[in-house]
Amino acid sequence: MARGPAHVPGVTMAGSFLRVACADCENEQVVFGKASSVVSCAVCGTTLATPTGGEADLYGDVVETVEAR
Repeated sequence: MARGPAHVPGVTMAGSFLRVACADCENEQVVFGKASSVVSCAVCGTTLATPTGGEADLYGDVVETVEAR
């Protein structure tokens, strides 16, 4: 029997999803705030986020927090 993701009360994800606007082409893309790999713009390839071991360095304007955890 297949099981879905389990929800454990009191346990939350450590980061948030952010909508970031690319500085070059103004494309908006959703990025995890604690990205563990380099995130590039899907349109022009400009780097939007680089990992730091904690909160990612974001290169672009944060438009909104899509889903805060």
